[in-house]
Amino acid sequence: MRNTQPSIDLPQMARAVSIRRLFRHGDRREKLSITALWLASLAASIGLGLASVIYKWSGLPVQLGGAELYITVYPPLVICLLWTLTCGWWWGAIPAYLATLTLSLYGGMPLPWALMFSAANPLGFAVMGLGYRAIAISRNLTSIGAMLFYVQLSFVAAIFSSSGALVWCYTNRIDSTALLPIWQGWWLGAFLQSVFLSAPVMAVLWPRLERWQHARPQLLVDAGADPRGSVLRLLGCVAIGVLVYGFVTLKLADNLLQVQAAGIPAALARSLDVARDTTWAFYWVFALIIVFIAFFGYHMFIHWQTLTNKLLSDLRHANQRLYLLAGTDSLTGLHNRRVADERIASEWQRAQRLGLQAALVMIDIDHFKQINDRHGHPTGDEAIRILASEIRALSREIDSACRYGGEEFLIILPQADAEGAYTFAERLRTSVAAIPVPSEHGPFHFTVSVGIALFDAEESSHDAWIERSDSALYQAKREGRNRVVSPAAVAV
Repeated sequence: MRNTQPSIDLPQMARAVSIRRLFRHGDRREKLSITALWLASLAASIGLGLASVIYKWSGLPVQLGGAELYITVYPPLVICLLWTLTCGWWWGAIPAYLATLTLSLYGGMPLPWALMFSAANPLGFAVMGLGYRAIAISRNLTSIGAMLFYVQLSFVAAIFSSSGALVWCYTNRIDSTALLPIWQGWWLGAFLQSVFLSAPVMAVLWPRLERWQHARPQLLVDAGADPRGSVLRLLGCVAIGVLVYGFVTLKLADNLLQVQAAGIPAALARSLDVARDTTWAFYWVFALIIVFIAFFGYHMFIHWQTLTNKLLSDLRHANQRLYLLAGTDSLTGLHNRRVADERIASEWQRAQRLGLQAALVMIDIDHFKQINDRHGHPTGDEAIRILASEIRALSREIDSACRYGGEEFLIILPQADAEGAYTFAERLRTSVAAIPVPSEHGPFHFTVSVGIALFDAEESSHDAWIERSDSALYQAKREGRNRVVSPAAVAV
């Protein structure tokens, strides 16, 4: 017999929208709207990317602490990042790559370098996607915890995205003294756009998109069974991102100092060399600390995950046990009336929605009061247990058997027609009548009356379904008991 157990709602890892599943399982409106919106985003990304080159508004000069930075402004980044966060990496990476490839070729960059240059933003998007696949945290950026995680992830992703700045500077033969402000402005621009442009839009859009994804799980890619690999890759990306950021910053600053140090007094030059050596020594110590933090962080995560999984397993088992105790009849081990009412309502809705057949079988022990009066209540309980045992033995896996009250039982038969329900009920009636019940006065036999009601799509609620099965049962009683009244008999 079917035994539905409660589930525990836990935070879920991010799952991408599958293009294949969208076109296989999505309805016509979903296919058209999502495809049209994505193509429009692709066209807008390419158009805005070209406009940033044609009109030369790709950056803003900013004075910061006496140094001039050139903060990059790249509108396609915002559009494509939103697709990555809401639907998955491919949805944002493809338009981002094509937009950057188009503008770089238009600007005269050689094809091999353009192909490499265009991979910078998709690389940063991969870090964002990896973070949400590794850590079960909401993408609803209205909470402080979710926003802090997003900001930290955006910082690391911006470092990876800014790798394109080095390719751009090399292919455009930018003077080495300008490399540092350009690279710093590139990653800072990506970070600021992610935090101040993409995040507010995400905070508005995500609650509605999250409800849609929960309602359409068949369109999503299956979640990975074990997040350990994703966590390890995320920690690796964070460590590499921080180390690369520090190394490139120091290296470019070092080159800039070497150029500017030409012609200064020897004593000042030696002091400058000591400062540079000290800074590099600090960097390598810092790099070692980052590696150790990543290593111990991963092992702490594994330990935490093991403890959490054990706690959740114990909680799940306790929850299932409580559910079974609350919905189980202690005498027979079958479902009680509360569960019966829930199952009937659920099966009625399912049959109504899918146009399926179903049957309710109501059973009552004949002359049960006389059994109790003559043989005693313990013997009456034994008769109830015998009937429950036969019901359990004859029921299918998908059936739901319940003790509905006293000596009355109810069985839900999904996908059963009149003939199938009658065959089941008749087998049960004859089987029960053949079983002797031991008692102080010697073994005796008892019989049951059975009423059957088929699902009727014209009825307005499941209550009418129960009433018809009850009417069929009482008709069996009126006709002499120890019989099955089928829908055909009720109609007559």
